[in-house]
Amino acid sequence: MKMLARIYNQAQEHLVEVQTDGAAKAVQIAPKPSGFGSSVNGGELLLLALATCFCNDLYREASKRKLSLTSVEVVVSGEFGAEGEAGTNFTYQTRVVSDAPAADIEDLIRYTDRVAEVHNTLRRGASITLLP
Repeated sequence: MKMLARIYNQAQEHLVEVQTDGAAKAVQIAPKPSGFGSSVNGGELLLLALATCFCNDLYREASKRKLSLTSVEVVVSGEFGAEGEAGTNFTYQTRVVSDAPAADIEDLIRYTDRVAEVHNTLRRGASITLLP
């Protein structure tokens, strides 16, 4: 899958689009009160990416196991220090409501932790290249 994220920003205008294999979707994020930049910071979006990935992957893996999930909650936290410093102390918790046996849900959570793509990208250290 080829993915892309695009931001266009000017005074009082902040347009956000994501794509997977050419299928584009708009994401509503307001500009900063000053009108320039995003009201949501990159660290928050990184944590949201982790939470979204894990949530979606739980449903995907549950479906493969024929487990029915009633609800999923994922809470991700991390710390960012001074400008230019990498984030640290990334942790997350999940709460899954299901009528499946608790042991099956615990196994689902542990397995999903091992296969979650965004998590594994960060765990393995992604290469990020600025193109000319």
